[in-house]
Amino acid sequence: MHELVLICREDDVETVSDALMEVESLAVSVEDADADTDAEKALFGEPGMPAPKPGWERSVVKALFASEAEATEAATLLLAQDWARDVHVQTIQAVQEQDWVRLTQSQFAPVEITPEFWIVPSWHEAPAQATRIMRLDPGLAFGTGTHPTTRMCLRWIARHGAEAAGWDRVLDYGCGSGILAIGAALHGAQHIDAVDIDPAAIISSQANAEANRVTLNAALPDAASGEYPLVLANILATPLKLLAPLLCAHVRAGGHLVLAGILERQAQELKDAYAPWLALDVSDSEDGWILMTARRGA
Repeated sequence: MHELVLICREDDVETVSDALMEVESLAVSVEDADADTDAEKALFGEPGMPAPKPGWERSVVKALFASEAEATEAATLLLAQDWARDVHVQTIQAVQEQDWVRLTQSQFAPVEITPEFWIVPSWHEAPAQATRIMRLDPGLAFGTGTHPTTRMCLRWIARHGAEAAGWDRVLDYGCGSGILAIGAALHGAQHIDAVDIDPAAIISSQANAEANRVTLNAALPDAASGEYPLVLANILATPLKLLAPLLCAHVRAGGHLVLAGILERQAQELKDAYAPWLALDVSDSEDGWILMTARRGA
């Protein structure tokens, strides 16, 4: 394997990346050319908000090819283009071949939710102390159990598992991988609607449910109907505020609302947004994130 490394301006990154894919690069990645220097610029804004800029002023574009000859030919073709006058070749270098599947799998170990409840990738053995196991592999949709917001939601489900007999209907709004819906099902919940605006999330949720031998209805958001004794939503603060009337309307008398994707400093914003319908409280916190819950009066 050989890697072609280019330096280009922000305005050229997309064109360069597309051109590299056209000449059959095996993979293309983009990095900040000024990383680890005083000129380094972060592109990430607050959760739920757009990034301050779409790209770096100077970017390193790396393209992987099967051979040095292919990498050299690609560089020659690319630099011959009129629009590539500000694109420069930094190097063409050999890279060590790796078992990428094994490398990726090594980054995902079993995740403890409670001492008894674990999320375990399919290639791992379950811990000896685990009495309830969710099998889940990383995929296209958000939710592997490694993020604090997901863990807090699952902890809440596990700690309230004694109430699961009363969860005859559950709504997981913004289901991602279906992890919360599956967690509820594993604790005894019935008739679960797992909804998301992303078709990939619907496919992922259904596949993950089948892998765990549980049943749920994975669909677009309009599948959510009526009232539920448990409504779960792990999204981000901004959409959660906009969804306040809709989510509250789905909570049955005596039912629970469980919200995550919220930073500690956003607690009051969420309380204010939901106040006309339900009184939110902080139920858990981890690494700067909080879990907020409410219960409708019977």
